Amino acid sequence: MRVCLLTDKPAHPLLAAASSALIEAGHRVTFLNPDTGTVSPSKLVIPDDLADVYLLKAHTPRALELARFLEAHGARVVNSAAATELCQDRSRIATVADGAGLPMPRTRTLDALSEVLHGAERPESGYPLMVKSRHSRRADLVARVDGPAELRDLAAKWPNEPVVLQEFVANSGWDHKLWVIAGEVFAGVRPAPVGAPPDGAQSAPLVRDLPPAWTETALHTGEVFGLDVYGVDLLDREGAPVVVDINAFPGIRGPKGAPAALAALALRRPRPGPPAYEA
Repeated sequence: MRVCLLTDKPAHPLLAAASSALIEAGHRVTFLNPDTGTVSPSKLVIPDDLADVYLLKAHTPRALELARFLEAHGARVVNSAAATELCQDRSRIATVADGAGLPMPRTRTLDALSEVLHGAERPESGYPLMVKSRHSRRADLVARVDGPAELRDLAAKWPNEPVVLQEFVANSGWDHKLWVIAGEVFAGVRPAPVGAPPDGAQSAPLVRDLPPAWTETALHTGEVFGLDVYGVDLLDREGAPVVVDINAFPGIRGPKGAPAALAALALRRPRPGPPAYEA
């Protein structure tokens, strides 16, 4: 079987380990960086010589263009271009999650953060609140704001940034990260992206058996968004999980068994039917 990984980081531990497992099993593995060169991404592949499956780890516009081209010619792409693109838009994520009954903070979208400078838009949920770039990308905006003055200062620095304003979820200071590969759930704990861990703690608490509601929420997220490889960031609100971020094909580091699960996913047959969300 021929497996192609679309990525600019072939040495990533998850990808390298999964690739080694596939090669040892007698499969052919190649890597392709969609952002190499200046030619159209569609020129990077020959439609009559496609791989059996493409693992879409890159999320750039060129990577999505290539993925759509491959899908149009009958190739299997994991995750799909549509699902990957959806998970880069936090406004659309909130809309789809709300329609599916997933527990997420209340979210409001602004075309530009500068709108708060003119008094046209004010937070509905009060303070503190989270301000995030609408479009998820490297070095995007993710900030906690505790009052109007902080919001104005942030708007002055990022005036033209499309953003979402989200209700702040009081939490323990730790993000529970659930990574899912073809229905197999792996868990980790990381410091929340804003603020320090509680009491200056230097090490994350151990991840023990997850409550069923947490695992169910993670698996339901994949069904709703049409994802096979993804991450869900959860916060604990009075014992119940709240989804604060969803990532298509994140950089999964640490969990044992994740490379083997990814290798098995590459070899399995595609699941039937379209994603549950409306594109």
